[in-house]
Amino acid sequence: MLTGTFSKRLMCAAALAATLGAASAPAHAQEARIAAVNSDRILRESAMAQAAQKKLEAEFAKRDKDLRDMAQRLKAMSDALDKNGPSMSPSERADRQRDLSNLDSDFQRKRREFNEDLNQRRNEELAAVLDKANKVIKQFAEQQHYDLIVQEAVYVSPRIDITDQVLKAIAASAPAVTN
Repeated sequence: MLTGTFSKRLMCAAALAATLGAASAPAHAQEARIAAVNSDRILRESAMAQAAQKKLEAEFAKRDKDLRDMAQRLKAMSDALDKNGPSMSPSERADRQRDLSNLDSDFQRKRREFNEDLNQRRNEELAAVLDKANKVIKQFAEQQHYDLIVQEAVYVSPRIDITDQVLKAIAASAPAVTN
């Protein structure tokens, strides 16, 4: 009895293996086309990423200049307090220290808000660039008959790295790929 059950299981396993082997045979007959794209390079080198960076710089230039000016005022006030503090009356020194402390608190708050706003806008712009790049990559994959294109990998052979070709396709389709 044990031999019959074992024999049936063995025959079922053999039949399953043969079926799977036959089903996968056509997949091996045609080789899959696989490629890789370096997303970091797309975000650094593509014209649309560089345009997004310039847009951010222009958008935040005034606030950045205001922060730099405020930092210079803060340093000048601190230097003046260090230099003239010993000759000031205690009440005048306390007033200057309070002014310096208030300006420093205001500066820290504005710098934190600036960094938060800049990071949020940068993430929005990068997401838009990646979305556009992914559309171009998909079009490129369909046109070139790729079965799989990966963007993140531990290692990519230069043989399958198509980042340069994708950068050219992005440049060529930049006006056409808009939201």
